[in-house]
Order: sequence, then C-alpha cells, then structure tokens
Amino acid sequence: MNGPEIHLSVAPELHLFVAAERRGGRTVLATDGASTLGHVVESLGIPLTEAGRLLVDGRDVPASHIPAAGESVEVRAVRRPQQVAGAPLRFLLDVHLGTLARRLRLLGVDAAYSSEDIGDPALAAYSAREQRVLLSRDRGLLRRRELWAGAYVYSDRPKDQLDDVLSRFAPALAPWTRCVACNGELKDTTKDSVSGLLEDGTQRSYDVFAQCTACERVYWSGAHHSSLQTIVDDALRAYGDTQTQTQTQRQAS
Repeated sequence: MNGPEIHLSVAPELHLFVAAERRGGRTVLATDGASTLGHVVESLGIPLTEAGRLLVDGRDVPASHIPAAGESVEVRAVRRPQQVAGAPLRFLLDVHLGTLARRLRLLGVDAAYSSEDIGDPALAAYSAREQRVLLSRDRGLLRRRELWAGAYVYSDRPKDQLDDVLSRFAPALAPWTRCVACNGELKDTTKDSVSGLLEDGTQRSYDVFAQCTACERVYWSGAHHSSLQTIVDDALRAYGDTQTQTQTQRQAS
C-alpha cells in the first residue's frame, strides 16, 4: 500500500498475529486510502474476532472507519469476559478441538462438534444458522464473512484451551448434565431400564445411572471418574458457582 500513513499500535495480547516489527509499540503503516480499518486489521493477520476496541486518536471507531493520513490507531484485545449478544451462549468447535469439546460438555456447556471435517464454508454456515460461537485455531476460518461469531483458541494444550474459553466467555457451568459423546442432555434412569446396555460387572458394581436423551449412551461413576472430577473441580473453583453442581456426579463408561 502506498496511500495515507497511519500510526499503529497493537495490544500485547495480539502480538502473536502480527509480524515481529509490529510488536515493539507504535509503528507507521501505509494504507490504500479506501480500505476500512477492519480490513487493515485483518491484513495485519489479526482476525476481527480477536480485536476489541478500535481507537483512532483516542476515540472509539467502528471497523468500517476508513483511516486517514496521520491518524493514530490503537487495536485492543477483546475484553474478558466477552459478552455475546443475540442468542444463548453456545459453541461450535472445529475438527481439531475434540478434547476441548468433550471437556466443555463435561461441564454442561453446549458445544457442538463433529470428528468429520465438514469444511470451512459449512462450519461458518453452521455457526450462522444456529448462532453458535465458532472456536478454532484456524485464522482463515475465523475471517469468513458468513460467520456469526468466533474466537481463536490460543493454546494447543487442552487444559489451557479450556481455561481460555471459560475465562473469555464465562459460560454457566452445570457439570455432569450433558453427554460428552454427542452433546445431548442427560437424564437420571434406573438400572432396570438400561440393564440391556450394561455388562454384568457394571450391573453388579453400580446402582446410579444416567442416559443421554439423544444417543441413549449410559453413564455411571466408573473407573475414570476421579480424573474427570478433577477437571470439574478445577473449573468450578476458578470459574464456576458451587450452585451449578448437580447432586449426582457421573462419568461415562
């Protein structure tokens, strides 16, 4: 670009998206004089899902603002917890975030996910159709115009990913109420009603069961309960309300 020059500064939280020379503070950037500030921000590598307030000479402007010569532009990070208006808070995760999806579901958070890669256009359309926040580490996917709302997942470690999403969006937590396999809701059930789905050892050892209302998978406090309980306890301690805990705590077979 060889048009008007602006003075740009990018929040430290967004430095991973921009070239090294943009990370040291205020820098000069040439624009084309016609593109919006939103386009300029994206051209730097920052998905607009990650840009918070956009300030020009200290005043808030929309992404549609067209920068003029000499303006001082500040790109801030999204403020946490982030408010998502217009629909109940629920998520859609891309194919690479299966573990995060299961952990969100464990905590009772509505998290749609498929292990089949349906492609970027279909994911963005799904987000728009059901008004779900798309979680992804794919910057290109987060730039799709048809996307309803999205968020970049900053870590490749599941524990850190969960912390990132919970701290950013502060969803209500209701552990042990959602199927980790399909995202359906769980209901209490009797041993007799699910006996045909249980092995003999499970029937002898356990008495409290739940079943998914969607896929009919059966849940009980099995061998991996303690490790899942640790995930739940850590999340509730850091982000939750003890009132969100259900009286029956379960773990999938």
